[in-house]
Amino acid sequence: MPTQSKEYYIRLNLVISAWICIALGSAIIISSGGSPFSFALASPLSLGGIIMLLLGLNMPSEKSVDANIISSWIPDASLLPDAGRPMYRIDTTLKEPIRTSVLCGRCSNITWIDGTKPNSYVCSSCNIVLWVSEEE
Repeated sequence: MPTQSKEYYIRLNLVISAWICIALGSAIIISSGGSPFSFALASPLSLGGIIMLLLGLNMPSEKSVDANIISSWIPDASLLPDAGRPMYRIDTTLKEPIRTSVLCGRCSNITWIDGTKPNSYVCSSCNIVLWVSEEE
């Protein structure tokens, strides 16, 4: 499971607590038979649950990340195990400028290509064919 930020867990706990407060307040009102004490106990509990639910749902679900940090990201240059042929890793950016990084698993060389994944690629460091795509 990927790690989540502290804000994610605060939001999740707030929403779960809100639903519990609303459910407990409703259960007290329904099961009490209409006594004034149960209304005095359940009304603030339910209203507090509604307020907590609105606060939790209005909290941001993700922190925004600086675009410069995303654009300056590079993959780790690590060796990948051979699985009967050389392994490779391809990462392509989704936002402009679209760039593709190719990691050769045999020599851990990283090459950046402008645009999307090419139809074929030969590692410039170890001269091994990583892939050749046959067009249909």
